[in-house]
Amino acid sequence: MSDTLVLMEGIDKAFPGVQALNQCKFELKAGEVHALVGENGAGKSTLVKVLTGVVRPDAGRIFCKGREVHIPNPRAAQKLGISIIFQEFNLMPHLTIAEKVFIGREPRARIPGFLDDAEINRKTRELLEMINLDLDPRTRVSELTVAMQQMVEIIKALSFNSEVLIMDEPTAALTDNEIDDLFRIIRKLRDQGVGIIYISHRLEELKQISDRVTVMRDGCYIDTVSTADTEISQIIKMMVGREVYHTAAEISDDDSNEILLEVRNLKSRRVHDVSFSVKKGEILGFAGLVGAGRTEVARLIFGADSLESGEILVHGKAVRIRSPQDAVANGIGYLSEDRKQYGLVLGLDVANNVVMADFPKYLSFPGWVKTDKIAETAESIVDQLQIKTPSIKQKVKNLSGGNQQKVVIGKWLVKNCDILIFDEPTRGIDVGAKSEIYKLLNDLATEGKAIIMISSELPEILRMSHRIVVMCEGRITGELLQSEATQERIMEFATSRMKLSG
Repeated sequence: MSDTLVLMEGIDKAFPGVQALNQCKFELKAGEVHALVGENGAGKSTLVKVLTGVVRPDAGRIFCKGREVHIPNPRAAQKLGISIIFQEFNLMPHLTIAEKVFIGREPRARIPGFLDDAEINRKTRELLEMINLDLDPRTRVSELTVAMQQMVEIIKALSFNSEVLIMDEPTAALTDNEIDDLFRIIRKLRDQGVGIIYISHRLEELKQISDRVTVMRDGCYIDTVSTADTEISQIIKMMVGREVYHTAAEISDDDSNEILLEVRNLKSRRVHDVSFSVKKGEILGFAGLVGAGRTEVARLIFGADSLESGEILVHGKAVRIRSPQDAVANGIGYLSEDRKQYGLVLGLDVANNVVMADFPKYLSFPGWVKTDKIAETAESIVDQLQIKTPSIKQKVKNLSGGNQQKVVIGKWLVKNCDILIFDEPTRGIDVGAKSEIYKLLNDLATEGKAIIMISSELPEILRMSHRIVVMCEGRITGELLQSEATQERIMEFATSRMKLSG
């Protein structure tokens, strides 16, 4: 056990009505990246909270460097050299990098009441040099990219002499180039003997960055495997314990299929002369790099942003859409990439979120709410979409990401929109929930809905789309049928404008 930094054995944790952890175990060695994977609700977060002192286990033992320890709070974990970098940062943007890293631990100057800024900057510069990061410690956090903000969190953890670093969905908001930079830092830390627990839903990353993978399911430890010796398909099978849905629904090539949505020459500040159509029963994929203009097109169609010029036709008739209310009235639903901010009211329960888009239907004169009818509708949606929730009275903020996404979808099913725009429908959700979302999208297409799916994951676009529209710098630069599309061809179109301008 000499090279073992952390060993957890027989960890149990129960919350009211839920056995979150059941005899779980985990081992982290010095100088390894150990991925911790599982569906939402598998117990990953609870296990990490036990290790970082946020949650106290009901049973089990924890060893650090061979010595049994008790971790009653996060400060105790920090003293043991255990740090966590959360997916959502709390970075205090008005501070400099150095001030953020050493906040609450600032060296004092000789003059009483003053801080030693030079010493803070010197120590921060040493930490930055440790991971070969070329940043000025005096730079304000607000001036950094998301990727650089994440690096600041890493060096803050290193400032506590952390030997165990937990990274929760570290690549969720990063571009491919930024992910490469992050992986370079992770490998450097690994080579310096730091043990890294890597939590991610992006299973394709595991082969690139992890040495071992521990799989959890339904609060239980399943297995620990060598990444190099294990196929991703095997890991998925261990995670979900069921068949994963992969295939796009069939759509007829018959040109007589009704066009439900057509847009002509859409133009705004970031969108230039965009035209396309979507047929009944079709999933139209939108691909492109970050900033290509895909979300901006969706927001124009939904009336969330102002349209300078262009035409939108629904069922062949031109319509004026100046607000989301106009879009909904014309049978268009939009599932934003930021479901928490734009798709849900997190403080309300499942029932009220589900009926929100069609709420007037649940009012009677003189304004009484038909609670029984709301409950009946919500129960039907929960059953239809297999939303995992203790009851329809559960607040949406307490659901997993995948189940929150299903609630948003349920909202538009209640409204019975013919045209649905899904913007990054599986971002931040696990492989099992992705499988269910894929099946749901195909079921909706089979029912005759017209679906626009925006995704930054090329395998997802290729798997789910009947046709693929590619954008670059606010313009459509290519269109491909499913049968002729490849990742290489999509990327060629996604960079074509940049090549021309370069």
